[in-house]
Order: sequence, then structure tokens, then C-alpha cells
Amino acid sequence: MIVEERIYTLMAGKVADYLKTYESEGLAIQKAILGTMVGYFSTEFGPLNQIVHLWAYRDLADREIRRRRLAADPGWQAYVAKIRPWMVGQENKLLMPAAFSPKLIDGDAA
Repeated sequence: MIVEERIYTLMAGKVADYLKTYESEGLAIQKAILGTMVGYFSTEFGPLNQIVHLWAYRDLADREIRRRRLAADPGWQAYVAKIRPWMVGQENKLLMPAAFSPKLIDGDAA
């Protein structure tokens, strides 16, 4: 199992708009295609105007297949066109679990 951390930095004042639009238009599409959402957050302290979300995958191949399917989805493309103007930066990190980390995906040896 691997976990991808994605951090989006938004224009000041756009976090509430982003979350509302994501919940109504992007969430169902993303969950259906990507599968295991570990968490979805906004920042309160430290760097502000950020959205942080974590997704678990079996491995890099699983992530690649799922991310390609997501990018090709017309509903997702329409959603991204709405929120992209609010984004000023993005970071992606691949997180590798420690041997004692909880299992997030059934059938994985974590």
C-alpha cells in the first residue's frame, strides 16, 4: 500500500467555495474512481488557504490506472475547469507506510 498526499494552495478566500464545489460536483466522481480516501482537510494554522487530501492505493500501478481514469472522466474534467482558476499551487507526495502502519486497503500487507 501507498498513500498519496495532495496539497492545493488556493487564492485567499476560496477555500469555502472550493469545498462546496468539491462536495457537490467532484467528490462522488473521485471516490468512485480513486477508491480509498484516507482524509480530506483544510488548513487552520501554518500555511493557510490549503486543501490537503490523502488517497490510498495498492501500489504505484494501481495509482497510475486510477489517476488516468479520473483524468479521462468528462464529469471530472468539467469540475476541474471550474476550480482550476482558484488554484495557485499544488504539491504531491508519495507516502510509504512503516511496517506497523494500519492497513487501509483490504488484502494489502501493511
